[in-house]
Amino acid sequence: MTHDTQTDADPGPEATPNAADRLLDAALLNVPFDGWSEATLRAATNETGISAGLAKALFPRGAVDLALAYHKRGDDEMARRFAAEDHSDLRYSEKVARAIRIRLELADRELVRRGATLFALPQHATDGAKAIWGSADAVWTALGDTSEDVNWYTKRMTLSGVYSATVLFWLGDDSLEQQATWDFLDRRIANVMQFEKAKARATDSRLGQALAKGPLALLSRLRAPQRPGDMPGSFGA
Repeated sequence: MTHDTQTDADPGPEATPNAADRLLDAALLNVPFDGWSEATLRAATNETGISAGLAKALFPRGAVDLALAYHKRGDDEMARRFAAEDHSDLRYSEKVARAIRIRLELADRELVRRGATLFALPQHATDGAKAIWGSADAVWTALGDTSEDVNWYTKRMTLSGVYSATVLFWLGDDSLEQQATWDFLDRRIANVMQFEKAKARATDSRLGQALAKGPLALLSRLRAPQRPGDMPGSFGA
């Protein structure tokens, strides 16, 4: 049997490639007033003339998917801008700092503040954590990270902590040109580099080698995801 009617789950011909971007652009103007909310999404549909059915298909969970789309847009733009720059004179830690700085400079503090309120809700906390992890992954990918073992996970876990702490500092920073934030970021990355050096020394020690063959042997088999979204990865032979 065929059907001539269109369901909400089927975006149909109205779903042009930039429909989601048009909705998001319109929503951004309303977020400072109504937050990441259903009211904001409704206002965006009215502004763009896009049907409520298509908006529902593009953002099934409404406001939370809209906020995640804004976050992902920032990650993608950071990667694009970072790739367009010359970083040949920067140390690796400085490249990490540069990528995070680009990411924050792209963001609007009021929109991020509203997002932090949304993702602080228990039902959306997991989405917020995934968004932070996604930003850390975007930074490492932009830097050309090629790790495929447990280091793939530890790098992103560590940077997620640095990034989330820096975002919280940045939200309350009223210093000139947010210089206090960039100083804070440099200190956090310096701490991470010290930790990585200590970890390398521990790994090379006799105790570290013994642990690697014993209790930590399972971690050595952990492999990075082979495609986007393929979490939590897999265990090799």
